[in-house]
Amino acid sequence: MIKEKKVDVIVTTCGTIDHDLARLWKDYYQGSFSANDDELHQKGINRLGDVFIPNECYGIILEEKIQPILNKIYEERKEWNTRDLLWKIGEFIKDDEKSEESILYWAWKNKIPIFIPGLTDGAFGSQLWLFWQTHKDFKINIFEDEHLLSDIVYSAKKTGALMLGGGISKHHVIWWNQFIDGLDYAVQITTAVEWDGSLSGARVKEAISWGKVKENAKQITIPGDATILLPLIYSFIK
Repeated sequence: MIKEKKVDVIVTTCGTIDHDLARLWKDYYQGSFSANDDELHQKGINRLGDVFIPNECYGIILEEKIQPILNKIYEERKEWNTRDLLWKIGEFIKDDEKSEESILYWAWKNKIPIFIPGLTDGAFGSQLWLFWQTHKDFKINIFEDEHLLSDIVYSAKKTGALMLGGGISKHHVIWWNQFIDGLDYAVQITTAVEWDGSLSGARVKEAISWGKVKENAKQITIPGDATILLPLIYSFIK
């Protein structure tokens, strides 16, 4: 969808960047939900559902690759917003063998902004913190992120959101849209349940009560696995 310019802006988690880059440089492996996690830990293998991620394919490779990139980025300028920082990293990886499989690459190439409200909540954020230890004038300006995002929202004639799961990414999108009386279109795909009170499980219609989705908006919550449903939906609208 990013490659084909079907989205205008992305709001996501730090984990998206972690795994986008890690899988660019190393492989993940098919595992099992019922694996023995004690044994996996002893072997240096992290389990993500039914996916196995050896340490060398995640934190180790990210530190090995990201720190040299940050050194080069630092030479260009000392303060960055997340949109420009992620675009710059997308540019740095353009010559990698698997670059065209990367979200960051296509976001940079097509100039689709990515915002991460929880930037330090993951391995990529930890690498930024690690770099800051020896470069105290290196700054991430999250207020500039919010300014850029507000410009997008306020300049739009209508707004729509495709929300995969929930959490901070979903909330950041609907939060900003409350200031323009709510989203005009909203689709959420989630496996979370409504009765636990989480934002991931909350149906889109709940956001109407907050003014984050318009009363007359075209909106729907689809219970199910986004890895199955999204490709089916997208193949239809293409």
